[in-house]
Amino acid sequence: LSSMAQTSTAWRAKVDPVVLKKAETEPAFEFVAILKQQADLSAADQLETKEEKGTFVFNSLKAAAVHSQNQLTTLLTSLHATFRPFWVVNCVLVTADAKTLEAVANLASVESIIENGKYTVSKTIISASKDEEAPAAIAWGVTKTKADQVWALGYKGQGITIAGEDTGYDWKHAALKKTYRGWDGSKANHNYNWHDAVHTTGSSCGANSPEPCDDQQHGTHTMGTMVGDDGGSNQIGMAPGAKWMGCRNINENVGTLASYIECFEFF
Repeated sequence: LSSMAQTSTAWRAKVDPVVLKKAETEPAFEFVAILKQQADLSAADQLETKEEKGTFVFNSLKAAAVHSQNQLTTLLTSLHATFRPFWVVNCVLVTADAKTLEAVANLASVESIIENGKYTVSKTIISASKDEEAPAAIAWGVTKTKADQVWALGYKGQGITIAGEDTGYDWKHAALKKTYRGWDGSKANHNYNWHDAVHTTGSSCGANSPEPCDDQQHGTHTMGTMVGDDGGSNQIGMAPGAKWMGCRNINENVGTLASYIECFEFF
């Protein structure tokens, strides 16, 4: 009897205490099941080009997820659970009840179960600058890091695409529009240049925004630090010759583990 009792509760050791607590108090809750099998990416070191390395890593991650998740997703389907599989990290986001949690944790293919943690970003404080505080021709941070000296050598980030995931991006901002990868100078194409990993309403951007949107301006600010240049005297970005693409993973100052992972998969 003692052995049976131990076996019946052994699954709990795989589960984060925060998730166990939710199972006791909430009829339905989110959790992330991490699979034991993770892709071996070491062979990428032997490849020469970035394109070769990227293709190898992409294919390896996808293959590992497909190979190892079938048992879990079949179980979740049979239990009528809501779930979303990921591959950039071999895991599955699940919304279900305590019974499903136990069933998932009992699978040998599942390494651990963690919460879909929430991360809060401080609200960006925007204030009007006084004349004496207006930006110089080249921003303080650029000169402090001597990026302007690198520009003088001819390197401004040309041929590079920078990706950012944050509260979103105001792609029409004067300092960002011309470097947005989805803007050709006359029309916009947001396909493969923008993704919204926020699928619920709650902010001015709504859910699944079809174009870059920023409900708190934090992302717009950080992208400005990366590539910002209004074409005039206000040079604020480290690499103004680079292009940028974006993903929104934060809704009303709150992002989740799943929304961050989703953005990484998009990139």
